[in-house]
Amino acid sequence: MSAPNSVSVEVKQLPHAKGLSLPRYMTSGSAGADVTAAITQGSPITLHTGERAMVPTGLTVAIPEGFEIQVRPRSGLAAKFGIQVVNAPGTVDSDYRGEVKVLLLNMGFEPFVINRGDRIAQLVIAPVHQIAWQEVDALSETERGAGGHGSTGTN
Repeated sequence: MSAPNSVSVEVKQLPHAKGLSLPRYMTSGSAGADVTAAITQGSPITLHTGERAMVPTGLTVAIPEGFEIQVRPRSGLAAKFGIQVVNAPGTVDSDYRGEVKVLLLNMGFEPFVINRGDRIAQLVIAPVHQIAWQEVDALSETERGAGGHGSTGTN
């Protein structure tokens, strides 16, 4: 059963993902659906400190136009092991039909082993609005102005 505010996304499992679950929400209030590693059984990926790897999910998707899927880190992996999604949030565009892969980075202090079926990231559907650029000679003024990184202080 779908939530009342759900967005229908077609998904196809590739042969190397057979037997794995589709992305799933672990609680009724979850914003992200956990996605698993579709790697060969008995051939884990070991990420040493500072290493990154593109981990296959074995999924291809057809996202409706006007939406994207964001690939985000799992907070438990980040907190316990220092595992991050390198380009978080990663974007899966509505016109992409290739395999969804997750670029993981070990920022922890110990090697991290990824096995087949491990939950490696979460996927969030989000609306997308394309920008209608309007070139102007000057921008409107604000109190902050051009103050950038750190310009508002720390307190």
